[in-house]
Amino acid sequence: MLKIRDYSIKKKLTLMNMLVSGVTLLLACTAFGAYELATFRSTMVQNLSIQAQIVGANSASALLFNDAKSAVNTLSALKAAPAVLSGGIYTLAGESFAMYRRDTGGHSPPLPPMPAGQTEEHWFADKELKLIRSIVFQGKLIGTVYIRSDLQDMNDRLLRYAGMVVAVLSVSLIAAFLLLTTFQRAATRPILQLAETARIVSREKKYSVRAPSTDSHDEVGLLIEAFNEMLVQIQARDAALQTSQEELEQRVTQRTAELDAMNKELQAFTYSVAHDLRAPLRHIQGFSNLLMESFASQLEPEAKTFLQRIGEGTQQMGRLIDDLLSLARIGRQEPRLQATGLNSLVQEVLRDLKTETEGRDIHWQVGELPFVDCDPGLMKQVFYNLLSNAAKYSRPRKPAVIDIGQMSVEGQVVNFVRDNGVGFNMKYANKLFGVFQRLHRKEDFEGTGVGLATVQRIIHKHGGRIWAEAEIDKGATFFFSLTSQNDGRQTANGHEGGKNGYDKRT
Repeated sequence: MLKIRDYSIKKKLTLMNMLVSGVTLLLACTAFGAYELATFRSTMVQNLSIQAQIVGANSASALLFNDAKSAVNTLSALKAAPAVLSGGIYTLAGESFAMYRRDTGGHSPPLPPMPAGQTEEHWFADKELKLIRSIVFQGKLIGTVYIRSDLQDMNDRLLRYAGMVVAVLSVSLIAAFLLLTTFQRAATRPILQLAETARIVSREKKYSVRAPSTDSHDEVGLLIEAFNEMLVQIQARDAALQTSQEELEQRVTQRTAELDAMNKELQAFTYSVAHDLRAPLRHIQGFSNLLMESFASQLEPEAKTFLQRIGEGTQQMGRLIDDLLSLARIGRQEPRLQATGLNSLVQEVLRDLKTETEGRDIHWQVGELPFVDCDPGLMKQVFYNLLSNAAKYSRPRKPAVIDIGQMSVEGQVVNFVRDNGVGFNMKYANKLFGVFQRLHRKEDFEGTGVGLATVQRIIHKHGGRIWAEAEIDKGATFFFSLTSQNDGRQTANGHEGGKNGYDKRT
C-alpha cells in the first residue's frame, strides 16, 4: 500500500491544501453552527417566556375568582404557536387549574418544582423545551404557568444548516481545487522538471543536461540555479577525470608492456646464465673427481678435505642451477589444462619420494581430493615440492605424520599439506615464497630456497593462491586453492586410496 510519504510532491501539495481548506471550512461552519444553535435556543426560551408571561398576566383574575373557563380561553391563545405542545395554569398547591393541549386527550403533565428564589425556569429535556413561570399579583404568588414546546423548528433549522454547510463545503473545496490546480502548475512544474533532470543525470551519467531555469527568484529558482551550477562543476571534473583516466590507462598499458618485456628479458637472462653455468660447473666437478681418483695417494688429508668440499659445493650449485632453470621454464610456460585427479598425482609423488624417505617412519594420510582442470605436470611439481618439504622438515619426528586433503576455508575449497615438523615463526611468513629465502639454517636442513617460489608461480598460473600457517616446533600447514575448484568446473571427488584415506608407513 502506497504511503503518503511516497506520494509525488504534486499529490502531497494537493492533499495538504485540500485538507487545510476542508478542515478550516469545517471548523468555521461548526463554530458558526454552534453559535446559531445557542442563539436559536436562547430565542426559543425568550419567546416561550414572553408567551408564559402573557398567559400569566391574563390569567391572574381568573385564578383570583376561580374562573377556570376564563383561564382556558386565555390558554387557547397558544394555538397561534404551532410548536407549543401544552400549556397549563396551576394553583399554589400545584393542582391543575386550566389546561391546553395541542393534541386532545391525555393527562395533565405534573408541574415541575420551581427552584427556590426564582420566578422562572426552563429545561431542554425529552426532545422538548419546558418552561415554568410564577403568576404574581400585587407582589403575591397566586399560581404557576407551565408551557411545553417541541424542538421541531430547531431540528428543521439544523437540517437546513447542515445542508447549507455541505453545499458550502463542496463548492468551496471545488473552487479551492481549481484554484490550487492553477497555481500548482506554476509551483510544481519547476520542481518536477528538476527531479526529471536529476533522474537523467543519475541514470545516464549525462552531466551536460540542465534543469530549465525560471524567472522567479524564490527558493525553487535558487535551487535550480544551484543545481545547474553543480552540474557545470561536475561536468568539468568528469571531463578532467576522463582525461586523467585515459592518460593513466595509457601509462599503465605502457608500463605493463615494459614490465612484461623486462620480465621476459629477466627470465631469458636467468635461463641463459643458469644454462651457461652448467658447463664450467661440470668441468670443476669432473676435474675435482679426476684429481681425487688419480692422485688420492699423493694428497695430504687436508687437500682431500678441500676437494671433498669442492665436490659438495658443485653438487649444491648444480641443484641450484637446476631449480633456477625449472623456475625460468615455468615463468615462460603456459598451463595446459585438463581434468586431472589430484589423488593420482599425490600417489605418483609418493612413489618418487620412496627413495628419499626410505628407512624413515612416516605416516602418509591422504584424504579425498577432487578432479580439477589443471596442468598435470606442473601440479605434480607442486605436490612434489610440498611433500618433500614436509618430509624434510618433519625429519626430527618419530613418527612423522603428513596429511594431504581438502577443506573449506571462508566458503572456499582449498587443498592442504600438513606436517608435524619443526614449523616456523609466522613473523617471517612473508619470506616463505621469495627466491633464495630460507627460514632455517643450511646446516640443519638442505635446500636452495627456490622450491616454494616455484610452487607459488605454478599456483598463480592456475589462478589460485597459496599461503601457510605454522607454529615453532608444532608443524606447518600449506594451503592452496585453484580457480577450477570454486568456479563450477570441478567434476567429481576422486580418491584412489579408499574412502577413509591412504595411510602408508615408509
